[in-house]
Amino acid sequence: MAPPRVVAGTAGGGFTAIPVRFSAKSRASRHLFVKPHRVREAADRRRPQDRTLFVLNLPPYITQECAHRLFSQCGPVTSVELQEKPGTGSKSEKQKSKFFSGPSAQNFRVAYVVFKKPAGVKAAVSSKRREPWVLSPSDHPIKTGLQKWIQGYCCSIVNPRELQTEVDQFMKEHDEKTAELEAQAADKDGVPDEDGWVKVTRKGRRPGIPRTEAGNLRLIQREKRKRARKELLNFYSWQHRETKREHIAQLRKKFEEDKQRIALLRAERKFKPY
Repeated sequence: MAPPRVVAGTAGGGFTAIPVRFSAKSRASRHLFVKPHRVREAADRRRPQDRTLFVLNLPPYITQECAHRLFSQCGPVTSVELQEKPGTGSKSEKQKSKFFSGPSAQNFRVAYVVFKKPAGVKAAVSSKRREPWVLSPSDHPIKTGLQKWIQGYCCSIVNPRELQTEVDQFMKEHDEKTAELEAQAADKDGVPDEDGWVKVTRKGRRPGIPRTEAGNLRLIQREKRKRARKELLNFYSWQHRETKREHIAQLRKKFEEDKQRIALLRAERKFKPY
């Protein structure tokens, strides 16, 4: 969505322009465009319409902590959601692992800021002249340029012991959850449902493979051996097809020679009265 055109502290589409600067020493400034969040769909509990502020033109280096600090000047902030584009979206899930994070944002983003009271939204959309907000003050600096890349590189270095601990914990939880699901499925076997139908499975013929880490490793090794045998079998099949093709070519050649020989024999047996 293109930023609206700024006119004397206000903008088109019902937006209000808030001037911001990167630091106190910066002379250049840009604008954030804000307006109360209004949707036609049913009210979202995460975004109450009377306490939610919709924000446009957020720089990619702005974090949730920075946006929370900026809009706290208008009133107590309950939550901040950053998105690539406007929409209902889904609630940002808690990061499952500190070692593997998604790609960093490259474009300007939007935000949904939820205040504790409706007065925060009214203060944010007020058209009164205000001093530019500082995005990177001295007490909360934002790292950019070379410092940002150095920080990203340092964060990318993984501690093998901590990573192994996290992997072991994840696999333990996964195995426990799988065992619980299998136990629930086993309890339902042979039990008729509401309509009187009984679910029939192949467990009576073939025991199921437990989905554990050790079982998955055995399954992978079995697939590798099967693939190797299949490749060897395909090689011998190709060799067999070549031999068969050569044999068919020899039979055709012999067939043509026999046809010529029979034609000569028939010509010699032709009756000649004189």
